[in-house]
Formats: sequence, C-alpha cells, structure tokens
Amino acid sequence: MAIFLGLFILLARSLFVPQMDLPSPLIGKQMPSFSLNELGKSSTVTDQDLIGAIALINIWATWCVGCDIEHDFLVELSLDQDLSIPIIGINWKDRDDLAKRWLIQKGNPYRTILSDPIGNTAIDFGVYGAPETFLIDQKGVIQYKHIGPMDRGNFEQHILPRIVELRE
Repeated sequence: MAIFLGLFILLARSLFVPQMDLPSPLIGKQMPSFSLNELGKSSTVTDQDLIGAIALINIWATWCVGCDIEHDFLVELSLDQDLSIPIIGINWKDRDDLAKRWLIQKGNPYRTILSDPIGNTAIDFGVYGAPETFLIDQKGVIQYKHIGPMDRGNFEQHILPRIVELRE
C-alpha cells in the first residue's frame, strides 16, 4: 500500500509541473538537419539555408489551440523593425491549403513557411506538441526552446535577453 501511495503522489505531482519547464537535450547543439518544401511550393529549404542569422523557428498547425492563442503576438513580433528577427514557421502535420487559408485570415508572421506534413522534422527537433518555438543562433545552434503559446511576457523574460547576448 505504501508503494502504491508513493507512486500515486509522484504521478500527481508530475501533473502540476508546467510544460514550459521540460528540458531539451538539443540546447547548445546544432539544429537537426532537414529539407522541407516551402508551404504550397515545390522549392525546398534546408537547415543550412537558416545559418547566418539569429532566427526563431516556430512549430505550429491550424488545428492547434495554443498556436491560435500565440498567433497575434507572433504577428506583432514580426512587425517589430527594431528587433528584426526572422520567424521561420514549420507547419506541422497539417494540410498546406488549410495553413495558407489560416494565414490569410489571421496574418502571416513568418518570413519563410515550411511544410512538415508527416512530422519527421518536428520529431527531430524533439517537439512534444505545437506550438513550440526555438531560438537559433547565427551558427544554427539551438539556444532556447519554448513549449506552449508564446506571449510578450515569456518572450521578454526568456528569449529577448538571449537575442541581446547573441548580438553582442
């Protein structure tokens, strides 16, 4: 009975750990290699095409409630000329036509939109569920991973200081 109670307490505690606190083994490592089609196009973009600039990679989908929650902030962020950070969108396990329609209706914060219909690239990035956002440095190294909807508060607290540091 004591063992069962102990296991129950551990499980119950784990339910209340915020999902943003899940560690990523990819922090400090090169982003996974990939080659994905641009949304609705036959042209491809690889991980090597992203080398050379600090960027945010945002894994999203039209069916994702959290993606809808963070979308207005991403649009606002994409228009911030002082920040000037490209946001690369990877549309995860979604249809291109639905994604294009969704972006027309809600606005497009992405400099480049890639299609990952099977989800292999997202898996290589260690994605648990959309949305997830990665800060990539100029060399393509993952500096930070944010799980869940991004908002101004967590951007300014966790990502902006790292961007400032990378620019120094």
